[in-house]
Amino acid sequence: MSDLPSRPLGRLRDVELTRLRRVGERRGAELADLGLRSVLDLLQYYPRTYVDRSRWAALDEVALGDQVTVMGEVQRVSARRTRQGRSLVQVVIGDGSASMTISYFNQPWRERQLRAGSQVLVFGMVDEYRGTRQMTNPATDVLVGSEDAEPSAPRRVGRLVPVYPTSEKLSLSSWEIGALVEEALRRAGPVLDPWPAEVVSALGLLDRSAALWAIHAPRDQADRHAARERLAFDELLRLQLALALRRRQVELFGHGVAHPVAAGALGPDGNDSLVGRLVARQPFALTGAQRRVLDEILDDVAAPVPMHRLLQGDVGSGKTLVATAALAAVVDDGFQGALMVPTEILAEQHLASLRRDLGGLTRRDANALGGHRDVEVHLLSGRIGAAARRATLAGLASGHVDIVVGTHALLSESVQFHRLGMVVIDEQHRFGVDQRAVLRDKAWGSHEGTVDPDLLVLTATPIPRTAALALFGDLDRSVIDELPAGRVAITTTWAPTPEAATNAWQRVRSEVAAGRRAYVVCPLVEEGGKVEATGAVAEFGRLAATELAGLDIGLVHGQMPAAQRDAVMEDFRAGRLGVLVATVVVEVGVDVPDATVIVIEDAWRFGLAQLHQLRGRVGRSTWPSWCYLLGDAPSSDGERRLEALVATTDGFALAEVDLELRGEGAVLGSRQRGRSDLRLASLVEDTELVERAHQVARDLVAAGAADAAAVREELELLGEDVSYLFKS
Repeated sequence: MSDLPSRPLGRLRDVELTRLRRVGERRGAELADLGLRSVLDLLQYYPRTYVDRSRWAALDEVALGDQVTVMGEVQRVSARRTRQGRSLVQVVIGDGSASMTISYFNQPWRERQLRAGSQVLVFGMVDEYRGTRQMTNPATDVLVGSEDAEPSAPRRVGRLVPVYPTSEKLSLSSWEIGALVEEALRRAGPVLDPWPAEVVSALGLLDRSAALWAIHAPRDQADRHAARERLAFDELLRLQLALALRRRQVELFGHGVAHPVAAGALGPDGNDSLVGRLVARQPFALTGAQRRVLDEILDDVAAPVPMHRLLQGDVGSGKTLVATAALAAVVDDGFQGALMVPTEILAEQHLASLRRDLGGLTRRDANALGGHRDVEVHLLSGRIGAAARRATLAGLASGHVDIVVGTHALLSESVQFHRLGMVVIDEQHRFGVDQRAVLRDKAWGSHEGTVDPDLLVLTATPIPRTAALALFGDLDRSVIDELPAGRVAITTTWAPTPEAATNAWQRVRSEVAAGRRAYVVCPLVEEGGKVEATGAVAEFGRLAATELAGLDIGLVHGQMPAAQRDAVMEDFRAGRLGVLVATVVVEVGVDVPDATVIVIEDAWRFGLAQLHQLRGRVGRSTWPSWCYLLGDAPSSDGERRLEALVATTDGFALAEVDLELRGEGAVLGSRQRGRSDLRLASLVEDTELVERAHQVARDLVAAGAADAAAVREELELLGEDVSYLFKS
């Protein structure tokens, strides 16, 4: 093998599987059904598990009631129909010590799959039928087929037998896939290692070719673990390199604008700045975390390189004020800011917050009387009237509108800015990268020429560090990890039975009687079909007649006319309603400090991050607050979510649990690219590997090594994600 020239792994993507000796038209179609079309696909189709040949029970040792794994050779296969018309395939296996009957009901394809002479691995419960030990419908993997005459077949897998994912409806078995993998590895020859030798050596990683052989045919567990570490590191490094290269593009080629007015805006000499005046008028002093994060942002804004920063802050940590101050810094320098949010309710909430914080404050304007004018904040969404929309568009184009808050309406071609200096995106996981790029690109061709606005991405959904590196490795990261002074921790209770829920309704009544307010959140608008979930409309009527009779109750959901929903929300904010029954339209953007109780119906139906967001609708003042989670959880995952929410109010601790429960596929899915890019690597298990890959990627880019042809070719393995990661 060493005498053969090495080839980049990506070149195997162009080699069709039909080039392999054992793959004809029929088998090629079956492999395609598994998503396997090229030799590269096959080599990256890793075993789902391994079975140690020394770790299963002999057939003469198993007893009735045992749930065990046994291995044996198929001795006899028969098939028939039962009196009830069900298909029954019966297989007798033996291992030299004894034999056992395996019965498969309604699995007629087992007759084709299991032939005399095949070696099989079965896992199930040992029972008895007519005095004979048997297993019924056990999990079954074919390790070696009867037609595999190669004498090397048993040696091919060594003591660890790889078990590949397959489909019960296909004739392909695990051993057949393994045989194809071995042929592909043998004929592919040595694979080029794209990383510098000193990096591989310093990290103690296997050679890539050796890792590919060892992941598919490990000699022992140590061999398998070493192979997995190397190939998982490769996956993570590819992703981190693409992010680091995109970051370098911004640094080298971004046309940023320095805003010197931002420098020192929080210092003693910055009191006359718009940022200084904004902060000084707040009823509470900034927390230490808010001040630290705002300093980081203002340093970015004062620099000529476009800011690309992620701002993470738990519910109620004060992100909005920090974002407002960031926008004020560019407005004070004569530029405009845009704040894009996913929902109209959230847009209106931000509009009210910005106008409250900036109302009455002035910015410098040489064309205005006295050289100053009021800061103008406008809304752009599908719900504003035609006249208001025309006025806002004209103000953006002329520069008279300083800050615009909007939904997807900001992406319209009719929206043109005079001098766009900053884009803030709230709840960014609700937007795709294409949408972010459209908004940022609106600064190109503005009044000042081609410029890149500063970009600030906000999220109230805490993200574990490893996931943040995978999602936002190209962004600087700031975290507000401190709540404002005086906030009282929210007491969270899980009430799985109607009897246990009684305390929740009593708490709602007592808090409303004291002049405070409560939410009741339901998973559906209306109940229907076979869905067993509480509908908001039905629950509104039920509560008004039972547990909450006599209280002033309102109802909001996403299917209501906007004007009606706005009126109900305003009545709730003003205190004319004591209880608001709602769907998840109140998940974000609803800020009612006097709300102290939230009751979440069928709480197990919500994701952990969503439950944390909903809980954040209360606890926004110095009043004690409560969150009640109603309903029994029918699954262990549901129980873990509710137990975790009861155990802590720390969003970052909950994010770790959420990542563990949902997996990185769901987390990476927030990049709007379907399934996870990671076949072997795990953001849960490989935290050290993620950190190493992040640092190695930055080092390679800084040293110029990322420009090597082998590295660039390696990045092509990301496919369409390369263009995605380099977009904007």
